[in-house]
Amino acid sequence: MVVRTLQAFFALVTLALAQVREQIPPESPEVLDDRRVIFRLKAPEAESVLVKGIHRTLLAMKRGPKGVWSLTVGPMDPGLYEYSFVVDDEQMIDPSNPAVKPEMNPETSLLEITTHTPLFYQWRDVPHGTVHLHGYFSKSLKRLRRMRVYTPPGYEREDAGSRHPVLYLFHGTGDTEATWTEFGRAHLILDNLIAEGKAVPMLLVMPDGHADLQEEEGDHKANFVKFEADLLGSVLPLVDATYRTIAGAEGRAINGLSMGGMQALEIGINHPDLFAYIGGMSAYVPAAEDLLAGGFKNPHFNEDIQLLWVQIGKDDFLLKDAEKFHALLRKHGIHSQWTVTEGSHEWPVWRNYLREFAPLVFHHPGGEPMPPH
Repeated sequence: MVVRTLQAFFALVTLALAQVREQIPPESPEVLDDRRVIFRLKAPEAESVLVKGIHRTLLAMKRGPKGVWSLTVGPMDPGLYEYSFVVDDEQMIDPSNPAVKPEMNPETSLLEITTHTPLFYQWRDVPHGTVHLHGYFSKSLKRLRRMRVYTPPGYEREDAGSRHPVLYLFHGTGDTEATWTEFGRAHLILDNLIAEGKAVPMLLVMPDGHADLQEEEGDHKANFVKFEADLLGSVLPLVDATYRTIAGAEGRAINGLSMGGMQALEIGINHPDLFAYIGGMSAYVPAAEDLLAGGFKNPHFNEDIQLLWVQIGKDDFLLKDAEKFHALLRKHGIHSQWTVTEGSHEWPVWRNYLREFAPLVFHHPGGEPMPPH
């Protein structure tokens, strides 16, 4: 009787474990040693499953046993990719992959391919800084907000009197305050530049760029006005009070991509008393004549700042608007370092722009780094 009871018990356990295994999603993506990648998705009711984002065209997956679809691609080049599945015309993230690109409405999963020679934005065996997560109450918006702050390697062990410059770095329309680190890898780019002696140790401040929660699509003016008030009224004071910063224009830079490029250029140009280094990456700059009226009226603007830096890709859909903005700067006699590069409106371009911009800031006109404070 005891034997039959134990047999029945173990049979139930075996059945339960089998049912649990049935619920475990298949491994995806699986990166092989030769940099081939296997994507898998369990979708027994699906009629079609495609992989989007890995190539310029959609890639069809093949249905296998128990409704598990799979596809092997590669070998793939080293890099950071975003991808999604299209199941019967409905896009979805990979349910087996916890790495998701931070966005207002997340819709892509992340895949990283590494080698023994890391790319400039990948992890290297060098001293690393720290990314801090901050929640704060916005005085102007009257609600809680979020931002991320990177401190350079060794910051926590430094003398209490040491101070560092700050680069305020803004994201694009669909992104969040987490995107510059999780997908842009801004902290690793700075770690590697500092280790190579190409950039001075600095802080990165990455706030939430969506200040107007009722913003209509395509109308960024209200959001810009509210974001500027939050940045100047809450973010800057919080950063200077919490961290050992150089709390003056010579110790502040401002830059961003797309919508964040607009925010950086307009805030920076209007406030040379706060930011000596100003940049814009693939910036969307509507109504610049209106929003930049204060900066354009400043006859000493060129003497007040150290750098006005603007870059955009030759295949970027915002190029024509950016060229109009550049012409507007020339019209008002504002000097800028303007470059049209390879690429379009995409993250590989913006990571490289950060790599180019960071070594240019917090140097004296002769090219020497600012001495530590």
